[in-house]
Amino acid sequence: MGHEPQPRKRVTITDVAQHAGVSTAAVSKVLRNAYGVSAAMQEKVRAAIAELDYRPHAAARGMRGRTYTIGVLLDNIRNAFFADILDGVRDELRDSEYTVMIGAAGFGADAQQRTIRSMVDRQMDGLLLIAPGIQRSEVLTTAQSTPTVVIGHHDASDLHDSVVDADAAGAGLVVDHLVELGHRNIALVSSPGTRSSKWARTPEIVLSTGYTDAMERHGLAGHAQISRTAYSDEGGHKAGMSLLTGNNPPTAIMTGADVAALGVWRAAHELGLRVPEDVSLVGYNNTALADLATVQLTSVDQAGHDMGSTAARLLIERVESRRERAVLTTMTPRLVVRNSTGVPRG
Repeated sequence: MGHEPQPRKRVTITDVAQHAGVSTAAVSKVLRNAYGVSAAMQEKVRAAIAELDYRPHAAARGMRGRTYTIGVLLDNIRNAFFADILDGVRDELRDSEYTVMIGAAGFGADAQQRTIRSMVDRQMDGLLLIAPGIQRSEVLTTAQSTPTVVIGHHDASDLHDSVVDADAAGAGLVVDHLVELGHRNIALVSSPGTRSSKWARTPEIVLSTGYTDAMERHGLAGHAQISRTAYSDEGGHKAGMSLLTGNNPPTAIMTGADVAALGVWRAAHELGLRVPEDVSLVGYNNTALADLATVQLTSVDQAGHDMGSTAARLLIERVESRRERAVLTTMTPRLVVRNSTGVPRG
């Protein structure tokens, strides 16, 4: 009879430390992607991990006790859509022991990265990253040791779960609606995103593609114009001023966020233009802002509450059952027509 294969002794963090000639604390820091680890130390420890075939994501998680905290990263607390997502997260976790900590880190990649690292260093059990502006590789490294769900970006990975909106379909719904009303000069106001972040399919990229495809489908490719700006009131105002005073002012403007649509509205008002008589306006997210009696903004509903509750459920599954299989969930958008869109002049 042949020999039974000997059970392989599990490689521990101590083995890795000895192999790399560093302390176990140093290995732990590299695994947690902790702030302030030198490139040389990273390389030394990663090499030892590879040579010993150490499994960091399973072992590193078991190394520490649970803190029952979930970190949520977002860029700008004034974007009302994030409130809808957070409501969904809160409702999903209401009867659990988990506490949600919010990091509103601004639009800059460096500040977002510092916030994520500080959440990891505080040993939060999991991270919900809403449309992160940092390098994709940073998110993947973090997700290896800390359970992570990415909301918004369509780039799937085996390392984290994703919750997205079918943004291309959403853009198509808007263009179809405006063309049906008789518009041809339809502009899009979209977030600039971060070109260097190596995400191939951020919401703004997918939305812009959906918009240009829909314009082409209607034979209006020559009328397409996209203005890139931050999703904020100021950003929308800047884009609105530039579009509405340009050589070829649009008769309809769609924006990738309600908060930006209100900035465009302010610009139109300052230029003496009426909505929808002089310019039709469409938002995205269908936040509470859109339904205000004085606003009544046509907008695309992407089920923010459902996005938040789904993301929280997936994250807790990942934290508690050590589920390794990645999940991608897509929300179906629907157009909610209100008073800000109408037939173009003339």
